Amino acid sequence: DMKKSEKYPLVLFLHGAGERGNDNERQLTHGGQMFLNPVNREKYPAFVLAPQCPETGYWAYSARPESFLPNEMPLNEPITPIFQTVKDLLDTYLAMPQVDKSRIYIVGLSMGGMGTFDMAVRFPEVFAAAVPICGTVNVARLKAAKSVKFRIFHGDADNVVTPEGSRAAYRTLKKTGADVEYIEFPGCNHGSWNPAFN
Repeated sequence: DMKKSEKYPLVLFLHGAGERGNDNERQLTHGGQMFLNPVNREKYPAFVLAPQCPETGYWAYSARPESFLPNEMPLNEPITPIFQTVKDLLDTYLAMPQVDKSRIYIVGLSMGGMGTFDMAVRFPEVFAAAVPICGTVNVARLKAAKSVKFRIFHGDADNVVTPEGSRAAYRTLKKTGADVEYIEFPGCNHGSWNPAFN
């Protein structure tokens, strides 16, 4: 229930590669319940945007990066058309008086974790905080995002997107003086979104 005079935070949620498509449902496979949970909705009322990436797309990059090692991740790619569309969607919400522009958050897992880093680097003035889960990034890009608060999650046994990227991102952000926390789950493979959401 929205109260007329109140402003609410907004969460932009970016799903992983397995949830791509055009059914406007699969993007809620992981994390959807967390946002729909009545207790959470009561306690943390918010606008939640959960766009879906088309089957052939890859959020932040023109294609799936060949390597997920941080120093081999793309460095100077222009924003992808799909991400420009996501930013335009976000902007329509940022223009609404009910949205609290000081509380805009971005959360993403796997491909969406990479997208979370990318968006925070491109638009640091928009996001109060970013939560990349089992993502990776070329850490040379991160100095642009030092004003964003980060909470990074990864499983130490992840063999899809190895934790190197998250570890390096944490070290780099820490060095730039960013407000950053890194939580690594021992023995956890790629599904670190489950313990992260809990």
